[in-house]
Amino acid sequence: MMKKTTIAASMLCMLGIFAAGGGVAHADVLDNIEKNKVIRISTDLGIPPAGMMSASMEPIGADVEVGKLLAKDWGVKYELIQTTGATRIPNLQTDKADIVVSTLSVTPERAKVIDFSKRYAVLQSVVAGYNDIPVKSLETLKGHTVAVTRGTTQDTELTPQASKYGYTVARYDDDSTLVTAAVSGQAKMVATSQSLVAQIDKKIGKNNFKPLFVLRNFDLAIGVKKGEARLLAKVNEWVEANLKNGKLNEIYKKYYGTELPEDMRGS
Repeated sequence: MMKKTTIAASMLCMLGIFAAGGGVAHADVLDNIEKNKVIRISTDLGIPPAGMMSASMEPIGADVEVGKLLAKDWGVKYELIQTTGATRIPNLQTDKADIVVSTLSVTPERAKVIDFSKRYAVLQSVVAGYNDIPVKSLETLKGHTVAVTRGTTQDTELTPQASKYGYTVARYDDDSTLVTAAVSGQAKMVATSQSLVAQIDKKIGKNNFKPLFVLRNFDLAIGVKKGEARLLAKVNEWVEANLKNGKLNEIYKKYYGTELPEDMRGS
């Protein structure tokens, strides 16, 4: 009887451990990165200059370099997980990627489903089009159509306000398609990052596709799955160190042609 009671108590104790969260059996994302010596980083290659393909079909861009630098500093292999604006967060939630480094703007809505690191870069969100379009604000968008990339901050900001201000939103699945639509003349006006507008203007080649007004200035951060406290702390430590040593500023200046805000440099 005593033996049976002891066995039963032991089993209940074990069940109690697993019911409490199974901490001894759970391997978090940082554990997996360190064990496999690989970090899977989700980056969109259709948003120059943050992510793009070189003439030799190699991934390049500011976010690509940020990801590679992080992997190097951590002593692990860099594995690129290609994404689009709409699949960046799902890639984290479904464990297809360990982190997201892909012009991911910090917003209250996104912060409900993922965690953000400290900001590593900034992004200016604008409505852009041909210089002769008489649009200078949301109020003057009435009667116009503005193109956005599905799932981006421009989409989530402009789409809910379309009926209020009387404009139409045309949604494209990725930035590459958005650029093609603008260059071909299918989209006369777009809402996107200022850097992507520069790429559109360059492709058109007439130097008259410019920002019409600023929607918002966004902080860019590295996305981490909810609940991965150890990974988030390690990413934050890395961001702080590389802002202080100037490496993140060097990458930003190389691709965007300007430096990070003064309060981010050497801080």
